[in-house]
Amino acid sequence: MSDEHKAALAEGRNQGRSVRQYLEALDRHRPRRGRKRTKDSMEKRLARIDAEMVSADPLRRLQLIQERLDLTAELEALDTKVDLTELEQSFIRAAGPYSSRKGISYAAWRELGVEPAVLKRAGISR
Repeated sequence: MSDEHKAALAEGRNQGRSVRQYLEALDRHRPRRGRKRTKDSMEKRLARIDAEMVSADPLRRLQLIQERLDLTAELEALDTKVDLTELEQSFIRAAGPYSSRKGISYAAWRELGVEPAVLKRAGISR
């Protein structure tokens, strides 16, 4: 395998990694449908879970423990501010060549949730 071929493979892996990381971050932080939970409502539910645990049978207690773990993680996530700028910059550098090489259309990127302004900066047009 030539050095050029090795370099091209490495570049493809780097582009794929940048695209994947950005898309995964978008997916994790996508607004969810329905009524938004507030920090106060989650804390109240945690208090009710603790009260229910006292009289719950083992199966119900298991479910309550899982709900408590989920709520605790969600509360921690509320306090964490997500900065996508670095991932976005990497995506912008990689998405154009990646899209051309893989035959990915503008519509496919949009359906996945990538903003039009980001696609424009990446050189991907309709």
